[in-house]
Parts: sequence; structure tokens; C-alpha cells
Amino acid sequence: MKTKSRTVIGIVGLLLGILWLFPFYLIVSNSFKTPKGIFASVLSLPHPSTTDNYVNSFQALHFIASLTNSLIITVCSVLVIILASSMAAYALQRNHSKLSSGLLLLFISAMLIPFQSVMIPLTANFGAVHFLNMWGLVVMYLGFDCSLSVFLYQGTLSSIPIAMDESAELEGASRWQIFTKVIFPMLSPITVTVAILNIIAIWNDYLLPSLVLPQAQYTIPLQMFNFFGEYTKQWHLALAGITISIIPVILFYLFAQKWIIKGVTDGAVK
Repeated sequence: MKTKSRTVIGIVGLLLGILWLFPFYLIVSNSFKTPKGIFASVLSLPHPSTTDNYVNSFQALHFIASLTNSLIITVCSVLVIILASSMAAYALQRNHSKLSSGLLLLFISAMLIPFQSVMIPLTANFGAVHFLNMWGLVVMYLGFDCSLSVFLYQGTLSSIPIAMDESAELEGASRWQIFTKVIFPMLSPITVTVAILNIIAIWNDYLLPSLVLPQAQYTIPLQMFNFFGEYTKQWHLALAGITISIIPVILFYLFAQKWIIKGVTDGAVK
């Protein structure tokens, strides 16, 4: 009975896997076809195949420039968010007072404010000080994403006994040394979680960068939007552009998967 149920589960899992991979197959296979080949058969393998679609899409997307912009914005934003939110959560959790409780409540309440309600005054104020660029965008991401990160860090810090701080303080460590050398390394599982959540959100964000960035600093989502507006009827180029745009995300997962799995398992053990 157990063997039969495992076989059924395996078959269902295989079917779900094929169903999940099917859209990727359509995108990749048709990206190597000519326009005539796509309209002849969408489901078939590319015959004849061509790589000209990728060359043309790579140039039309300004891929190197947009990839560099996306990397700069994402990496700088995530590093600033992790540093600021972890220190803020540590200060709020270790100082038990009405002020710290009120500030924590303020951080949590900020998560309920929709971006659409503040985007016009936000861009107007940043534009008034000539800060509508990628560095202004990093500051905006810090403001919008820090609330959830502080909340996550504060919950993890509450499980770390204050005796750890007191022991390090008896050894002569300063407050900064206690945080950087004792507490922050213990926060690695939640740091991985915070990093992944923010990387995905910032890398794929379209609305905020479209309001802030000049054309010279466009990210991959912005370039893809313009690209589709120009090549909507040229599906061979559009599908090649989609494939190019998802390659960095796949490479990031392959590179970071051991840290992702480690963060999940460490969090489960704790």
C-alpha cells in the first residue's frame, strides 16, 4: 500500500513538474525560431534554429548597462537595509522602554501604508532636491523595506538571551563589538531570509524605478517594458529578450542556493 501511494505521489509530482516547466519550454524553444517558424508551430522544437534573436535582443535591451544598473541598485539597497534594520532591531529589542516599544510599533504600522498613497509627494520631494536617480532610489527602498526587515530581526533577537551581551560586556567588548562579533553572526538565518525577500522585490520592481530613474539608469524590468512596447509583434525577439532577462535570476539562485538552504535549516534547528 505504501509503495503504491509513493508511486502515485511520484507520478503526480512528475506531472506537476512538467506543467511548471512547460511555459519555460515555450519561451526558450520559440526564442530560437524565426518568425515563420513560430507561426508554423509554437509547440515544436526550433527547426531551423537561429541565435540572431539573442544578438538583436541583447543590443536592443542595452543589456550590459541595464544589468549593471540593476546590480548596483539591488546590492546597495540590500546591504543598507540589512545593516540599518539589524542595528535598529537590536537597539529596540535590548532597550525595554516605552520609547522603544513605540518606535517598534511605528515600524510595524509603516508596513500598512500602501506605496500608491505616498508616491506622488515622495517623488515631488526627491525631485525638489535633485535626488531622482539610483542613489535616491536606494534611500527610498531603505524607507519602504526597512519596516518588515526590522520586524523580522526583532523577532529573532527576542530568542537570543541577553546573557550573551552581558558575557561579552564582562570580557571588555564595546556595544558595537557585541553586535558585530557576537549577535550579528547569530542572525545569519534571518539575514539570509531578509536578503532573499528584498533581492526578489527590488530586482523585479518596476513601478518605483519608473518614477525615479532617468533613461540612462534604467534597470532590466524597465528596459523589458520598453522592449515589449517596441517588439510586441516580433515574438522571436521578445521571447529572446525574456530569456536573457531571467538568466541573472537563475544564476543568482544557483550561486546562493546553499546559503538559502542553510538559512532555512538553521532556522528550523533553532
